[in-house]
Amino acid sequence: MTPRILIVDDEPRMAEVVSTALSRAEYECRTCNSGTQALAALEEFAADVVVTDWKMPDMDGMELLRRLRSERADLPVILLTAYGSVPAAVEAIRAGAFDYITKPFDNDELRTLVARALKLNRLSRENRWLRQEVAGRYAPETMVAESPKSRELLDLVRRVAASRATVLIQGESGTGKELIARLLHFWSDRVGNPFVPVNCKAFAEGVLESELFGHEKGAFTGAISSRAGCFERAAGGTLFLDEIGEISPEFQAKLLRVLQDGEVLRVGGGQSRRVDVRVVAATNRTLRQEVASGRFREDLFFRLNVIPVQLAPLRERREDVLPLARHFLDRHSREANRVLALSPEAEQALATHPWPGNVRELENAVERAVVLARSQEVTPEDLLLEQSPTAAPASSDGSLQDTLDQAAAARIRAALKSADGQRAEAARALGIDRTTLYRMMKRLGLE
Repeated sequence: MTPRILIVDDEPRMAEVVSTALSRAEYECRTCNSGTQALAALEEFAADVVVTDWKMPDMDGMELLRRLRSERADLPVILLTAYGSVPAAVEAIRAGAFDYITKPFDNDELRTLVARALKLNRLSRENRWLRQEVAGRYAPETMVAESPKSRELLDLVRRVAASRATVLIQGESGTGKELIARLLHFWSDRVGNPFVPVNCKAFAEGVLESELFGHEKGAFTGAISSRAGCFERAAGGTLFLDEIGEISPEFQAKLLRVLQDGEVLRVGGGQSRRVDVRVVAATNRTLRQEVASGRFREDLFFRLNVIPVQLAPLRERREDVLPLARHFLDRHSREANRVLALSPEAEQALATHPWPGNVRELENAVERAVVLARSQEVTPEDLLLEQSPTAAPASSDGSLQDTLDQAAAARIRAALKSADGQRAEAARALGIDRTTLYRMMKRLGLE
C-alpha cells in the first residue's frame, strides 16, 4: 500500500511545498492547516506519519504531539521548526517525537527522514503482530492438554519456567520436545530475549564447536571474520540443544566446561566470554542408559538433568488425539482458506491409530487431509493412515510416514501435470491456497 503522510501547517503555501516534495517520492499526502483539523482528519485518513509545523495558533506542535502520543502512540511525528525553536524541538523528541527538521529544509533530507519514520512504523507494527502471535500460540489456555499426563506436564513447565536451572527433555521423536522448550522460554522472564535452537545432530563435531562457541577471524580455513556462537547470540535468553545425545565424548567435555564456568571460548580465541544463557537440552535417547554404556559422560548428564522432563508418547495419552487433530485441522484449514471438519469415521480412525510417529505424525496426517479432502468433511481416506489403492507403493523398508508422503506427493504431481505446471491453478484444483501448496511441495521435496 502507498504510505500516507498527514502534513500540518497553518501556512497553506508551506503545507503544499511539503506535500509536493513528498508526493514526488510516491507518498499519498493530505494537508491540514491546524492541529484541530489534523485530529479530525486522522479519524478517516489512516496516516503512517505526521509532519507538523511547530508554531500554530490553535494548537502548537507540542500539544498535537501530546494528543497523538496519548491516542495513537505508534504514529511517528516529525516536527518542522525554525532555527530559533531547535531547543524546543529537542524537548519534543524527548516527549516522543520521531525527529525534527529546520526550515528552510532540503527536500531530499525531508524524504529520507520520512522514509526512516515509515520504516520504524512498519517495524513497530510487525513487532506488535509477532508479540500477538507469540502470545496467542503459547498462551497456557491455547495448549491442548486433555490427558492427565499432559496436564501434569504443563503444570511442571509453568512451575519451572521462571527458573534459571538447566532442563533436560526426554521423549520419543515427534512428541513435541521443541514446543516444551519454547514454552519454558515464553513463559519465563527471558521472553523478550532470543530463543536459539540448535540441532546438534545436524553438524559435524568441528562445525558444532564453531556454531555453539563462535570463532575468531583466521581460526580455520574460511573463517574470514569473527563470528559469535549460539551461546553468545542467545544472551539473556534460552539456548535449546536438541539431539544432545548425539554429540561425541570429546565435545561433551567442552560443553561441560561451558556449563560449569558460564563462559565460552571462541575457536581460535584466547579470552573467555561470560554468557548469561538458560540451557534446555533434549534427546530421544534414554541418557541414563547411554551413561551406563559409556557413551555419555555421567557428569554432563547430571549437569543437564537438573530439572528432568519426560514426554509421554501419544499412544499413552489417547485423550489428546482428537483435540490435537481438531487443533491442527483448524490451523491448517485456515491457512489454506478452507472450512473443514472431521467426519465421525475420520475421528474413529484417528482415535484407534497407534501413532508411532507421535504428534508430528498426527499433524502431518491432518495437513495432508487439508490438501486431499474433496469436500468439507475429512474422511479416513483423506488422512491416509493406511495404504490406499491410490497411494504410491512404498519400499519394503520404508516407514508408514514415507508411504503417506509418497501418496500426497503423487496427488500434487498429478494436479501440477494437469495444470501444465501452473501452481496457482494446481492449488485451486486441490482446493487449497498457493501458500499451503508451496509449503507441502517444499516439505515433500517437489520444488
